[in-house]
Amino acid sequence: QVQLVESGGGLVQAGGSLRLSCAASGRTLSSYIMGWFRQAPGKEREFVVGISRNGGSTYYAEPVKGRFTISRDSATNMVYLQMNSLKPEDTAVYYCAASRQVLIRTSSNDYHYWGQGTQVTVSS
Repeated sequence: QVQLVESGGGLVQAGGSLRLSCAASGRTLSSYIMGWFRQAPGKEREFVVGISRNGGSTYYAEPVKGRFTISRDSATNMVYLQMNSLKPEDTAVYYCAASRQVLIRTSSNDYHYWGQGTQVTVSS
């Protein structure tokens, strides 16, 4: 079992930055593919970015490419999402998730553990 807890969300103006953190307990995160998803009001949960078990590979959804950066720290069992140049359309609840899959997956169905989410609101 893995317990995930996100933090770092908040209210920011368009063009600003936020850094989300995902803290894990229960098992080492190095055993899992890690991903960030988001869900805006009235919309389906969508994939944002994933990172391989050793951090050597990443995959970004097109809307966030060049603006968001995922990283992981095995020593502290943490995953981060640095979000720059934020836009109002980035407003959503952001979720950290862990997958037992071998390769990065973009479907939420392939992720087995989820955090409770953290709200990100970008004002125009």
